[in-house]
Formats: sequence, structure tokens, C-alpha cells
Amino acid sequence: MVHTGYNPALVALSIAIAVFASYTALDLGARVRDGVAGPRWAWLAGAAVAMGGGIWSMHFVGMLAFEMGLPAAYDLTLTILSLVIAVAVTGAAFAWVSRPRASSGTVFPSGALMGLGVAAMHYTGMAAMRMPGNFAYDPAIVAVSIGIAVTAATAALWLTFRRNSVWQKLAAACVMGVAVAGMHYTGMAAATITAADAGAHAAHPATLGPAQQNLALAVAGATFLILFLAMIATSIDQQRVQAELRMSEERFRAAVQAVRGVLWTNDAQGRMVGEQPGWAAITGQSPEEYQGHGWANAVHPDDAQPTIDAWNTTVAERRTFVFEHRVRSKDGSWHHYAIRGVPVLDADGAIREWVGVHTDISDQREVEAELRESNEEIQRYAYIVSHDLRAPLVNVMGFTSELEATREEIRRALSGHPAAERIDEDLGESLGFIKAGVARMDTLIAAILKLSREGRRTFAAEPLDMSALLRGIRDAHRHQAEMQGATVEIAPALPEIVADRLAVEQVFGNLVDNALKYLDPGRPGRITVTGRRVPSGHICFEVSDNGRGIAEHDHGRIFELFRRAGPQNQPGDGIGLAHVKALVRALGGRIEVRSEIGSGTTFAVTLPCQGPASAAIPEPVPLAAE
Repeated sequence: MVHTGYNPALVALSIAIAVFASYTALDLGARVRDGVAGPRWAWLAGAAVAMGGGIWSMHFVGMLAFEMGLPAAYDLTLTILSLVIAVAVTGAAFAWVSRPRASSGTVFPSGALMGLGVAAMHYTGMAAMRMPGNFAYDPAIVAVSIGIAVTAATAALWLTFRRNSVWQKLAAACVMGVAVAGMHYTGMAAATITAADAGAHAAHPATLGPAQQNLALAVAGATFLILFLAMIATSIDQQRVQAELRMSEERFRAAVQAVRGVLWTNDAQGRMVGEQPGWAAITGQSPEEYQGHGWANAVHPDDAQPTIDAWNTTVAERRTFVFEHRVRSKDGSWHHYAIRGVPVLDADGAIREWVGVHTDISDQREVEAELRESNEEIQRYAYIVSHDLRAPLVNVMGFTSELEATREEIRRALSGHPAAERIDEDLGESLGFIKAGVARMDTLIAAILKLSREGRRTFAAEPLDMSALLRGIRDAHRHQAEMQGATVEIAPALPEIVADRLAVEQVFGNLVDNALKYLDPGRPGRITVTGRRVPSGHICFEVSDNGRGIAEHDHGRIFELFRRAGPQNQPGDGIGLAHVKALVRALGGRIEVRSEIGSGTTFAVTLPCQGPASAAIPEPVPLAAE
């Protein structure tokens, strides 16, 4: 039996090589999984060379640390083969675990492959030794060494590909490096060396010879150089990532400025901490003043507490914060700001911080206020004009009736006159024109009054069973539909809404009535009403027919007052759709039309689930705005 031992310095060097190589390789391998810039094969090759070469170098230095007092040499072919095995198997393991669609379960076969590769490299390197003695292995200890390699490789890959921090990746490298070294020295412990000649050796030396020491240092130096170059590549890539991050931040800040906003951040509990240059720029507050909830001191007194309450509720519910309030600027004026804040989450789902933007919407609010005032003035003007027009119209109607009443007297007075019959006919015709014009004018004034009052009426919002409501409208038009030979179909289980019943009945009553009026006489009429929920949370109802259709250039004008499209072979004044549009708008919705000549028409009415419960004249804009 040959008495063996180890040189402590080279053992320490071998472990350092294993750890350093493991960290470099695991970092390069993780970059393949993260999809960083550059060819995927290049990062894989770098990881394989770093890990395989490092493990092989660790093995070689570990063998040089092995002191047995026998002259030893290495077979070049098997030594190179051990290096190839280490690089190839390590590369295959990294390629498998870093596939784009690989799941967490792929770590286990990859770890087994890498561990077996480490063991294969070790025992191939042992077989490359040439010395005057024989090797014998204890199978149990060999199995333990392989188990150590497989377990350690699996654990290291699992830790690496969880997208952990640098310190956690360093821990994975230590696990892998120490385990590789442990596998090596466990494998060495499994070997029993018997000298071929009992006198062929003496007690092993306590120190290395100069040649052996220089060889170990040369191998270690070459290995560290390779790993250093790999780390340089990683550092260059890291600089690229940092440059892209800076560009992304600059782009984001420019985008915030483009929408006239300022950026701010809060901690996980929703408190303003650290430097907030954006907030300080608009409010003039110092860091000491806006820290915590001190920012609320710059918010309008009427808005401050509602803002804090809404903010605390949002933080507790971990959802996006959407709000609006007034903020005092540095010059003392108040500006309206729309706020949107989102939570930034860690990998484990915990809130790390809040990032938000204050967007100045003061100009928008001023325009909206002016628009509301203008609309109110137009409504008042329409009401006054139509009311004042009706007064003289009543007089015209009254005097026309008096003329009709005296027509018989005029006829008797002109009895015997040669032109009596012609005068009576002209008088009758003139009175007919006057009466028709008065009736037309009365209809138009009534329409104007109706539209002006529609914007002033109070809506009584209530839950509406739309299926039942529309079936009622269908029943009310049953006679008209039978006369036209048409069918009106209401889809079952229509979504329910909360809105003013009368207004909704007027909207859909007008649409169904129009669909029945303008059917194509060349085919049986079919009218369908459907409803669905749209992504905005509103409900879209569609009234479709297979009627004569509307030309594309008339799609916009049909909603204008007193405007009609197509052949005028049906009675009407061009009021119905204008009334419908005013009602839909007052209900907080919108109406659109899709139509082609000869194919039919579809009116899409989109209404909120919860409609307005008060007058359609816009109320002051609420602070909370979605």
C-alpha cells in the first residue's frame, strides 16, 4: 500500500479555482436564460468553457496536490479527453436548462447531466495517470462522489436560474465549487494505490518539487486568465445593460415631460421618501416638508383628506391608484392634476415601491368648464327662441281659424261676382298652405323645445331588465311589424343596466320604429336586438335590420336635427335620431351606425352599467376620475 497525503496550499487553490469557475459559468449561463444581447451560442460556449475548463483545472491542481511518493505522468490523449468531456457535458447541461420555454423541472435532468459529466471528467483524468502502481476503487465511495456531484450541480443550477441577486448567485457558486472539490477529493478517497514494487517508493515528500509547484501555478494562472476574460465579457455586457437602462429612464422621463407630468415615488407603505425633484418643482416644498404624508399640505384643503383616504385604501388593496386633485404651485395658484400610481413588485410579489405621475390637466378642465357653460347657454337660447317663436305662431294659428270662419261670409258677399269661384278657391288654397306651414313650424319648434328640455330634465335611474323592456317595445310595435311583414327578435338574457327607464324606452323605441319604416320591400323584414359587455365595462346594445341601408356619406348627417337621408317616402321631420343621440349622450353613452346600401343598418348604443341619476346638465367634475 502507498501512503498518500495532500499539499494544503494546492488544495486551497483547487477549491478557489472551482468556486471562481462556478460563479463565472453560472453567471454566463444565466445570461443565456435571460435573453441578453448577443448570439445565444456564444454565451453558452463561454459558460461551458468556464465551467468545464475550471472543473478540469481544479481536478488537475487537485491531482498535483496529491502526494504519494511515486513518480507520475499523464497520458495526453486521456487528459485532453477529460477536458473535452467537462466542456461538452457542461455545455449540454446549460443548453438544456436555458431553453426559452424550459420549465423549472428541467433543472433536475440538467443537474444530473452536469454532475455525471463532472464525475466522468474526474475518473477519466484519474485513468490518464501513469505511475508504477495500480489503482483500485471502493464502489460505495465512488457512488457517494457521484451523488455529491449530481446533487451539487442540481442545487447550483436551481439557485442560479431563479433570477436571484449577486449574493445568492455567489452562494450557488460556492455550493457548486465546494461540491466539485468535495466530489474530487471523495473520489480520490475511493482510490487505493498499490505500488508495483515495494521498494519503488519511499515516504512521500512533505513539500512539492520546484517543477511540480511551477506546473500547478501555471495551470492555475492559465485558468484564472480564462475566467478573468469571461468576467470581462460579463462586465462589458453589464455596462451595455446599464447604458440601456439609462436610456430607458431618460426616455421615460421625456415621456412624462411630454404629457406635462411629474414623476414621483413612494415606499411600500405609500409614504413619500427620498428626493422627489418633480414634486418639489411644482410645489416648491422641501424634502423635509413633503416627507411621509407632508405632500398633502400642498393639496387643496377640500381635496387633501379625500386624497389621503383614497391613497391609503389603494395601498391596502394593492391596486392602481387613479385620482384627481388640485395642487398649489410655487406661485400660489391652484392647478388640476390627474394622478396615476402603480405598485412595483418584487419577484416574490411583495410591493417594493410605488411609482406615479401627476399630469397637469388645468387647461383641459378650463376648456370643459367653458364648454359646459357654452352648452348651457345654447340650451337656454334654444328654449328662449323656441318659446318666443311659439307666441306669434299662436296668433297666426288663431287668425287663420278666424279667416276660415269668415270664408262662408266672403262667399256669400261675392255671390254673383264673375270671379267669386276663383277667389274662393284661391282663398281655400292659401289657407291650406298657411295651416300646413303653421303645423310644420309648430312641429319644428316642439322638436327644439324637446331637445333643449332633454338636457335639463332629471333622470330617475333604476335597475332595468333590458330583455323585458325591449320585449315591451317589440309588443308596442307588433301591429306595425305585422303590417310590414317583419319580425322583431330580442336576444335572451340581455345585460341589465341602471338608467332612466323613459329615456331608454325612447331611445330604443325610436330605433325600432326607424328600422320598421325603412325596410326593403323586396325581402321579408328582420330586426334583431342584441347586447354584450365591452372591455370598458359598458354595455353595447345593437339594433340591426336588413333594410335598405344608408349611404356612407350620410352616416354623420342622420344624427343632425331636421336632416334625413335616402328617398323621402316615409313621413318624418328628421328629429328622431337627433333626439336619440341627445338622450344617449345625456345617459353617459354614445351611439354609432354601421350601414351599407342594400345590406341593412346596425345602430350600436353603448351605455354605462350605472347611468346618471341626476340632470343631464354635467355636474362639477368629480375628484376621482377613471
